[in-house]
Amino acid sequence: MSRQRLIAYALGLALLVPGVARAHEGHVHKVLGVITSIQGPHVDVKKTDGKTVTVMLDEKTTITRGKEKVEASALKVGDRVSVDAMQEKNMMMAHSIKLGTAPAKSPATKK
Repeated sequence: MSRQRLIAYALGLALLVPGVARAHEGHVHKVLGVITSIQGPHVDVKKTDGKTVTVMLDEKTTITRGKEKVEASALKVGDRVSVDAMQEKNMMMAHSIKLGTAPAKSPATKK
């Protein structure tokens, strides 16, 4: 009986560890998608799976288009982005944002 109990505990621990590892802060999350909203230091990105995530920008966030560094003012709604962010407290903090090489297209005007 004690051997079965030991196996059960080991199995339970093995199943628990990956969940704990995913829940902790401190590892990089990759967000791929399109910018849907920019409000000050908050940028909403609609991911490829259709879900929207809000990432925060700060003075340490690096933003690039190709190999060129750009300012946060270069971010536009409709830009395709790849964001490397870390979960810090209850928010995603962007460490780097890579913009698509072509700038966002302006919406077509109706005549």
